Amino acid sequence: MNRTPDLSTAVWRKSSYSDGGASNCVEVADGYVGVVPVRDSKAPDGGALVFGTSSWSAFVGAVKETA
Repeated sequence: MNRTPDLSTAVWRKSSYSDGGASNCVEVADGYVGVVPVRDSKAPDGGALVFGTSSWSAFVGAVKETA
């Protein structure tokens, strides 16, 4: 069973925590059930990491606590 979503038509958005720079943020794609695709904005063709929603939520929560 292939658990990697087809990201060929993904609509990517920059992190709301980006400082506005063009080359130092991550992008996420919404609309994938149970997972959050994430990629490096500096290398959009370099592939993406796909996290489970609970893992991604825990990561974002931890980042918010340290910000």
